[in-house]
Amino acid sequence: MATSSRPDQPPRRPGGGSSTAPLHAENVLGGQADPGTSAVPAMGPGVEPAGFEEATQALAPAVGPWADSLGRAGSRAAQTLLVAAVVVGLLWILLQVKVVLIAVLVALILASAVGPLVKWLEHKGWSNLLATLAAFLGILALVGGILTGIVFAVRSEWDTLTASAQEGWNELQRLVQSGPLPVDTAAIDSAVQQAGDFVTSGSFAGGAISGLGAATEFVTGVVLMIVVLFFCLKDGEKMWNFTLRWFRGERRAKLAESVDRSAQVLGGYVRGTAFVAAVDAVLIGAALLFLGVPLALPLAVLVFVTAFIPVVGATIAGIIAALVALVTNGPGTALAVVVVIVVVNQIEGNILQPIIMGRTLSLHALMVLLALTVGTLVGGIFGAILAVPYTAVAWAVIQVWSSRYQVGDDPVLGPDPVNQKDRVEAKATMAERWKYQRMRYQQALGGRFGATERDAVRQDDDPDGSARTAEDDATGSAAGARKP
Repeated sequence: MATSSRPDQPPRRPGGGSSTAPLHAENVLGGQADPGTSAVPAMGPGVEPAGFEEATQALAPAVGPWADSLGRAGSRAAQTLLVAAVVVGLLWILLQVKVVLIAVLVALILASAVGPLVKWLEHKGWSNLLATLAAFLGILALVGGILTGIVFAVRSEWDTLTASAQEGWNELQRLVQSGPLPVDTAAIDSAVQQAGDFVTSGSFAGGAISGLGAATEFVTGVVLMIVVLFFCLKDGEKMWNFTLRWFRGERRAKLAESVDRSAQVLGGYVRGTAFVAAVDAVLIGAALLFLGVPLALPLAVLVFVTAFIPVVGATIAGIIAALVALVTNGPGTALAVVVVIVVVNQIEGNILQPIIMGRTLSLHALMVLLALTVGTLVGGIFGAILAVPYTAVAWAVIQVWSSRYQVGDDPVLGPDPVNQKDRVEAKATMAERWKYQRMRYQQALGGRFGATERDAVRQDDDPDGSARTAEDDATGSAAGARKP
């Protein structure tokens, strides 16, 4: 019996299964229903409507060589290789301009450390330029005074060092010959002779020329760093204000918070490490002076500099100081120097670092070691110094932009491995949080993004803000309707 109206459900296929295709697909399967009627073409067992195979192929998903598991794995591998190629390309470009990159990174660290001093001077009534010059000249005077002291200390004790080194070398040879282990002194003399021949050869001259080029590159980087540092101290807030004006709402708030947390990490790291390094240098330098080791002041400065390299910096300084004491004063003094350095390192690691540095880095010791290794392989000594603080900056920025981390104790995983005080939101002041909230809802609440000349004139004419034109009302309501 023919139906008088189009059925709500599609007809069942032979075999009891119901079709999931829409009813209009029946037209494709060879059944040309009359548009004036709702009758459905008759279909029975063994009856295959015209065009059924073509329609099935059209409706079925395309199956290609990349649709199976191996194809999906290959596509992911290709994507991974493309991403790796982009990363390698970026690293290659950065290595080509490593002088500029290192100068900028060092300037940012110093600006983050000295920036609070500039702001403090400005709050005391100093102008921006005067406060910047005071902080800038203070840094230059400190660094220049340290370098000048090193040069004069080395010059005044050079003769004593060379004479003591010769005596210590002879004493070391006698100790080696009389020791329990057989050592071929002829091999040692041959190695010394080869070193002397190398110094007088053309290869050494070529290396000296290369060293001269490296020195020129270093001086260029220092000059560039000084210029960048000056402008960061003077116009840092203006430059960042200019950058933030290209973003709105949530992005502006997160960018502002990222910079604040980065400056907090870099400044806290530099100031804390400098204080710890100064304590180490004073204690070890005093011990070297007491033991009569030559070049005590340069060695103390070396301790101060290497303290900025986490994990291995103190060990490097201790080895150099012990070698100088061994060559110039003998094994007894060298052993005493080693004991002093071990004691100072224990004081630093167990007392000074936890109290002064606190939770500035918020990095696991393994991450510190890996960052230090990668930085050393990529950038040498500067990479070793810069790797750890900028890794901490990267971790802080990741916390700002990502909300996927599940905070708090988990019934299955257990306690939260991240301390509540280490979370990035715990390091923002109340004023900073209020600033971020104002940025997020500035547009939603009808706030303007920068005053125009017309706005300034209206505010001058109506300081209470009671007069509003129809155009202003429309603009404000439209801005309030938009969400950040």
